[in-house]
Amino acid sequence: MMPVWCYRDPRTVVGVENAKSRVDWPTIYSETGIQFMSLNTICQFAAEPPARLAGAKQLLLLGDAFNYFCSGVARNEVSLASTTQLYNPQTRTWSKKLFAALGLREELFAPICPSGTRLGRLKKNLATEVGLPQIEVVASCSHDTGPAVAAVPAGGENWAYLSSGTWSLMGVEWPQPIVNEQGRGLGFTNEIGFGNTVRLLKNIVGLWVVQECRRQWAKEGKKYDFAALEQLATTAPPFVSLINPDDPRFLSPDDMPEKIAEFCRETGQPVPANHAAFMRCIYESLALFYRVVLRRIERLTGKKIERLHIVGGGSKAAMLNQCTANAVKIPVLVGPTECTATGNILIQAIALGHLPSHAAAREVVRNSFELKTITPQSAAEWDTAAARFEKLLS
Repeated sequence: MMPVWCYRDPRTVVGVENAKSRVDWPTIYSETGIQFMSLNTICQFAAEPPARLAGAKQLLLLGDAFNYFCSGVARNEVSLASTTQLYNPQTRTWSKKLFAALGLREELFAPICPSGTRLGRLKKNLATEVGLPQIEVVASCSHDTGPAVAAVPAGGENWAYLSSGTWSLMGVEWPQPIVNEQGRGLGFTNEIGFGNTVRLLKNIVGLWVVQECRRQWAKEGKKYDFAALEQLATTAPPFVSLINPDDPRFLSPDDMPEKIAEFCRETGQPVPANHAAFMRCIYESLALFYRVVLRRIERLTGKKIERLHIVGGGSKAAMLNQCTANAVKIPVLVGPTECTATGNILIQAIALGHLPSHAAAREVVRNSFELKTITPQSAAEWDTAAARFEKLLS
């Protein structure tokens, strides 16, 4: 049995070093338009022993491997392929330049297919085993952000999305990739969405920080559910301490409260006094970083964003949603929660001819879920906090 690695495993530190020793970072970005993260697939490959890669016949990304097991057809669906940092969104192919630099065999990688590709029927033996007819297997958007964005209940123009969960993915749906020095410097990524649109977005650490604090506090004997943590956050005074969610220390697991305390000490701020203060610090810091990212999106695209859609599990965090509306100073529309599952179903419905278009699918979402609009409040207070927050980013 070959070892299986978590994508956050520290081995990727070696992968980063190996990758950058063979090809420089500006070249990687110009080829892929993907922001640097040590957990990207390119770094996973660069961390692999050459003998293990040499022994592999073909590579499938995780969602596409599941499709293969169901249908027997090996394809890498484009929305997931585009996140690997081995795909060129401008040529819409695997990057031969990066394959050559990293010594990766082209034939190792299964062909790319569009989102919503009908792969074939469920294997007969599987259908018999699970008691299903030989239903069609559809390669939906295999990367979870892909169907989540596809299901954003937006209409018209000048909107942005925030897929809120363990990760926060904030961006816009754009007709073509934006791959330039400004995008590279600001850490923006160009992923392919449904219909060959581009998800121009920034990966933000998100509620991972809350999850890791919760895990640490449980180890120490204090167990909270997420509703209790949300309530705690409302009881702490505002803007006592702030962190930079983009600081690399917050990406890794283990004792997140201490990492927050360390950041506060380094930046001359009070260490949060209790669990409520930690929660308030996280929520306000995320909201202020969302504001920074939204302004950067406007600079990159030349468009003024007029409303923000928040979807995903994190959309249940009412206080965080209000903080976000206050910080970004535009209306925030919340819902649905299960946007990834919803988008997956709708993409399959389009592929199978049950819906005529992506616009029709988004109309289904608007008509099927209760959406809440949150109005910004306390503008002056949040402007003051934002000015202080900007100094922490450096």
